[in-house]
Amino acid sequence: MALNLEIDKLDLQILSMLMEDAQKPYTEIAKALDVSGGTVHVRMKKLMKENVVKGSHLEIDASKLGYDICAFVGMFLEKGSLYNKIVKQLEAIPEITEIHYTTGRYGIFLKIISRNTRELRSILNDKVQPIEGIQRTETFISLEESMKRPIQILEDLDKIKTR
Repeated sequence: MALNLEIDKLDLQILSMLMEDAQKPYTEIAKALDVSGGTVHVRMKKLMKENVVKGSHLEIDASKLGYDICAFVGMFLEKGSLYNKIVKQLEAIPEITEIHYTTGRYGIFLKIISRNTRELRSILNDKVQPIEGIQRTETFISLEESMKRPIQILEDLDKIKTR
């Protein structure tokens, strides 16, 4: 773990429990780990201050709200130096939920959530492809998300210094 801050086994246990359920009360975490609620609170404040924890989010089933298409888009850029300029424009498109700067075939890889294929086509044709510096795109529609899970941070406990 290449970090300049001290993270111990207790920090990792707290994070692991919250990654499974971000709404779990600190008092329940404290009881499970045999520490005080104040200890969990102080540890979380430290982890937030150090930007290890960047917030929490509510995960929804987008299809239940009428968003039936999840698509991934690989983008070929005219020049890698245009990345920051292109990302600023992509960030303004609300249907884009993730933007990744990648190695390999694509310069940028996007995740887009839309209501249907007609809406996806409109997003690509009217919002994404006209951006200057994008040479071309390749789109992949996800048929099913089979698995999504947080990283397993407790796997390498032997590498963590305990206090």
